[in-house]
Amino acid sequence: MRRKLYGNNINPSCEYCARARRAADGRVMLCAKRGIVPMYHRCRRFVYDPLKRIPYRQPKLDTYKAEDFQL
Repeated sequence: MRRKLYGNNINPSCEYCARARRAADGRVMLCAKRGIVPMYHRCRRFVYDPLKRIPYRQPKLDTYKAEDFQL
C-alpha cells in the first residue's frame, strides 16, 4: 500500500475535499453534493485533495552575527 501525502489517517473535512470550494466569506464551503456546509463538516462522499491544504507559516530564523561563528 502506497503512503499518501500527509499520512494515511486523514480526518475527512470539507476543507480538504475535492467536491467543495471555499465561499466568498471564508467561513463556509460550497459542496457539489450537500450545498452550503461548515468548513469542518464531513460526509461519506469525501474525496481528499492534497492541493487544498494551506501550509503553516514558517517561523522566522534567528539573525546571526559574524562574532557568533568565531572561536
